[in-house]
Amino acid sequence: MKKHFKLGIIGCGAMAHTILKGVVLSDFLHEKKIIVSDSSEDKLAEVDFLGVRTTSDNRVVAENSEFLLLAIEPHKFDETVKSLNGLKPEKIISVIPDVKKNAIKNAFGISAVKVARCLPNLPCAIGSGAIGIDMSDYNKSTDDTEFISNVFNCLGTILSVDESKMDAVAGLSVNGSAYTFMFIDSLVDAGAKSGLTKNEAKILAIQTILGAAEMAARDEQTLSELIVEASKSGTGVEAVKLLEEKNFRGVISDVVSSCVQRSKELSEK
Repeated sequence: MKKHFKLGIIGCGAMAHTILKGVVLSDFLHEKKIIVSDSSEDKLAEVDFLGVRTTSDNRVVAENSEFLLLAIEPHKFDETVKSLNGLKPEKIISVIPDVKKNAIKNAFGISAVKVARCLPNLPCAIGSGAIGIDMSDYNKSTDDTEFISNVFNCLGTILSVDESKMDAVAGLSVNGSAYTFMFIDSLVDAGAKSGLTKNEAKILAIQTILGAAEMAARDEQTLSELIVEASKSGTGVEAVKLLEEKNFRGVISDVVSSCVQRSKELSEK
């Protein structure tokens, strides 16, 4: 049966807003090809300006969409499945944190359903995100993998990974924005304590991070080479030496490992 919509989204929270704005405003997918459901009329009203079809009925979305994107919180997953009244979607895209592909298939009672699991991060909201995606269920269809890739290409850089690596994606990328914001905030505080105004310190800190990231992305030098290059001055040498003495790398490793472990625990529930 031909579907009325190419993409149906259940859930209209922050990530759904981000995806909708990405695909519609980039002209990748016409708004008339998208339908969104949520129990909150206020949330649906927030996407009216995009011209997408909205409804409070999850089943209408699932029944009439070729791809069903689940953008709900983990604790609402079982309730959402029940709301479909036995309907079994064929193609699912999930951005639900901590819910594995097999859990989704088991909930719908059909192993044949195709599930792409995606973990976007916060900067997707401005088109500069990083998204880990497991599309292995769709490997036999280039059209399907291309469509899913293009949905998230609108939001930033995608990395195809096996689902077994998704906990690592959560620890490094999904939560990495928080670590970066904390680092910037710490630089701003340090700059202010050293005589700069907060605004001056913020400008310098942010541009330093942006510039360093751009240089790293060019791959013209290894990260180790860039560290040496950036710390050639006497002050730089002392700074890097102190970071090593304070176990800066170890702290970052512990933080990421902690998030990875927590992600594993949550996805096993």
